[in-house]
Amino acid sequence: MRIVVKVGSSTLTHATGNLNIRRMQKLCRVISDIKNAGNEVILVTSGAVAMGVGKLSLKDRPRDIPSKQAVAAVGQCELMYTYDREFSEHNQVVAQILLDMYDVENEDRLKNFHNTMFRLLDLGALPIINENDTVATQELAIGDNDTLSAIVASSISADLLVILSDIEGLYTADPRKDPDAVLIPEVFGVTPEIISLAGGSGSSLGTGGMATKLKAAQIANDAGIDMIITNGADPEVLYDIVDGNSVGTKFTARKN
Repeated sequence: MRIVVKVGSSTLTHATGNLNIRRMQKLCRVISDIKNAGNEVILVTSGAVAMGVGKLSLKDRPRDIPSKQAVAAVGQCELMYTYDREFSEHNQVVAQILLDMYDVENEDRLKNFHNTMFRLLDLGALPIINENDTVATQELAIGDNDTLSAIVASSISADLLVILSDIEGLYTADPRKDPDAVLIPEVFGVTPEIISLAGGSGSSLGTGGMATKLKAAQIANDAGIDMIITNGADPEVLYDIVDGNSVGTKFTARKN
């Protein structure tokens, strides 16, 4: 299988913005094991801004673009250093790719991205992708890594997109507010009714929420790719997904 795994800031960090070391170590171990079993894995990661906030000991996530870009520059170094260190423990070679909207909308740059990605996979490397927050202006920003992960998955003809979040999946209502909310195990088509179930934004350290995940599901499903949203608190859930077990919410694409 060719699997794109997207991991959000809330999964990688504590509420303080500092790295959740134990969880990140487990994530890297599980992904390495899945890759060793013969699967191709592409990791789309958030966390640069969140880790920059923690490393610079800021109280809040910056709101203005120059501050956000500066914090991302600090955090991206820390993020990739940590991934490289943890994946090296399992004999995995990682590669960093930073993208913005121009890279995916410009035909020549998208072709270069394709060529680089497939060559990295041929070489057995593990591509780690993030939005280029350090230089992306508002006009060039993709805006969230849920959408970015779906664009990546469709661009490289992935078999599956997995979004690891801080929630189990899509519910009939917001489970943080409604105790009667029920998890929806499978969705066939992102209809207006399904979109209406999306709440507000995600955690204070991230940019996404359920709305961006539903947008990602539409992009993936339109490309014939199944997508799963599940809780990333225990990265070993990826084993269940690879084994075909039901976890979280699966957005099933219509196969031609």
